[in-house]
Amino acid sequence: MDKLTVIKVGGKIVEEEATLQQLLSDFSKIEGHKVLVHGGGRSATALATKLGIESKMVNGRRITDAEMLNVVTMVYGGLVNKSIVARLQSMGVNALGLTGADLNYMRSDKRPVKEVDYGFVGDVKEVNSDLLADLIHKGVVPVLAPVTHDKKGNMLNTNADTIAGEAAKALTKHFDVTLMYCFEKKGVLKDEKDDDSVIAEITRPLFDQYVKEGIIQGGMIPKLENSFEAIAAGVKNVIITKADEIGKNSGTTIHG
Repeated sequence: MDKLTVIKVGGKIVEEEATLQQLLSDFSKIEGHKVLVHGGGRSATALATKLGIESKMVNGRRITDAEMLNVVTMVYGGLVNKSIVARLQSMGVNALGLTGADLNYMRSDKRPVKEVDYGFVGDVKEVNSDLLADLIHKGVVPVLAPVTHDKKGNMLNTNADTIAGEAAKALTKHFDVTLMYCFEKKGVLKDEKDDDSVIAEITRPLFDQYVKEGIIQGGMIPKLENSFEAIAAGVKNVIITKADEIGKNSGTTIHG
């Protein structure tokens, strides 16, 4: 089975010129089939502020009302996505930018209201991996924006980590998949103040222990939960690493 690397990148890496250029240069050099999934939350917040739209967050997750949905669709599906595609094309990568609505590749349902009403946020229900795999086998490199659709004409804001995980899981039917989450740190840290305290490998029992001890906390918990789900669904490797080290086999490797 052919190898496929799914790389998710977000945060300021996507939104600062130097780090984005370096990331895309490194990504362009990855051999074989690949997919890039991007965020862009800071750009969405900045544009919303210019338009006089208040950004509301709960536990690090964006509340997406109708006005904010327009902003994230514009920024994620347009500005950030197409800028990345154009740059990759300049590096010889035949990239194609997609939202979940394009080719109906990822369908979501609007998240039900429980303790919090997240608004127009989608929970992924279906991934059309056959179509994505056809594109990838033809030499196309999909660049996936963090917006999906409900197949009823509505776009939905969807967490980029989730999109990367769901795409990777669905594509295990066609490829030997490695999923890589890239961010500003070298990996999962034992001490968040010490950038070199990278935990090289994390198993499920170790994860539970670190959460209990408060070593792993905040946004890293859902990122690792996504990682374990991906492994359970057949993804071969999940790696959490620094964006400028994607070709160096460094960072934290997740095992089931």
